[in-house]
Amino acid sequence: MNRSILVVYRPAAGRYAAQFRSVVTAAAGLGVATVVLLPTGWQAPEAEGLAQYHADLDDPAAVRAAVDGIVAEHRVERIFPLFEGDVLPAARARRDHGIPGLTPGQALNFRDKNVMHRRAEELGVRVARSCRPDTIGAVEEFAARAGYPVVVKPYAGWACGRTYRVDGPDALARVWDEMGDDRHEYRVEEFVHGTEYHVDSLFKDGEPVFAQLSRYTYSILEYRDEPGGTVSRKHGLSPAEQRILDLNTVVLRGFGLSTGVVHAEFFLLDDGDVVFGEAGARAGGGSIVPAIEAGRGINLAGEWCRLELDPAHRTEARLGPEIGTEYLASDRYGLVTAITGPDELTSLDKVLDADVWKTVGDVIAPPTASNDVLGWYVCEGTDFEDVRARFKTVRDAFRVETVPAAPGPGVGEPVGAAADGRA
Repeated sequence: MNRSILVVYRPAAGRYAAQFRSVVTAAAGLGVATVVLLPTGWQAPEAEGLAQYHADLDDPAAVRAAVDGIVAEHRVERIFPLFEGDVLPAARARRDHGIPGLTPGQALNFRDKNVMHRRAEELGVRVARSCRPDTIGAVEEFAARAGYPVVVKPYAGWACGRTYRVDGPDALARVWDEMGDDRHEYRVEEFVHGTEYHVDSLFKDGEPVFAQLSRYTYSILEYRDEPGGTVSRKHGLSPAEQRILDLNTVVLRGFGLSTGVVHAEFFLLDDGDVVFGEAGARAGGGSIVPAIEAGRGINLAGEWCRLELDPAHRTEARLGPEIGTEYLASDRYGLVTAITGPDELTSLDKVLDADVWKTVGDVIAPPTASNDVLGWYVCEGTDFEDVRARFKTVRDAFRVETVPAAPGPGVGEPVGAAADGRA
């Protein structure tokens, strides 16, 4: 059997298409074939010509059974999950078949926020105070100590789905009703008042070989009110910003990462202290990967593949100007009759790349998670404020026109969902 990798791939709305293609290209360049595990009922044109298998990716037992069959037919050397929810099932499949990479115990450090924060505390890294919502009384007691607002979130969630900012007792009562019998799936944290950053890293044999610090332009919990934006911080870092990079290395080493890619989030407080937020063992979502590719010249997913497969590979990234990226969003919901295309956006000054996930005839519904958006763009600037000013120029140029959508299939799907690719 020839050397192969397995990519667990969800081709939803094109979010991971560029990452997928980059991994396939990197593997092919090293003479390694790609096998693809797709969700049941889905097709992916970008996977044409590759060995394809299907499973219910939300059923861990089904994933492990599918991998059993794949490994029987292919010599799989590595497994690459591109989506947050596939990190732990992929780790279990590695253990089943002795495939190198993140183990289930290590994966839990990156997936279970209860485990994640406890491990970070053991490493001497500050985290938000938290409690388990065993009873509403426990949450009320915690809120009395920490003060409102508090944040209620799934302990294994992503993209702010089912995440609530609770500003007082009345809001807590509403959220408690929404959680219902599923409260064991949640945790409660104090709301951290600070500037939020993220670090996108590559590790090789337990050592950092790339780290990009970036600063969010908005509060992630307020994704319904403004598009999500982030700007790189490469030049003139403050001591506190350098501290974030240093703590990122402490966390990732302490979580057991050997070789891989991680998207981690931190808060910088007004007093200069740093609070760890969370970390995912996958490339950053949305447009973070294309933004880093535009600014640093490397695709994080493809680079992860090369680091895993080629012991001699060395990551070489350029520095370049500051790069910003922002989601494209609209408060116009319904059937799309007109929408600005990516070519129109990239014709704007300093816009380097763009992708629009919706077209005429699609339906836009109110967002339910921070990545329920219409697309993204990447631009460059001289510094944080200059990039933010360019964001406004692009926002003003982006136009969406809709009419009310008739009831039927597709209406009410999240903004980020797409019918394309479903068999």
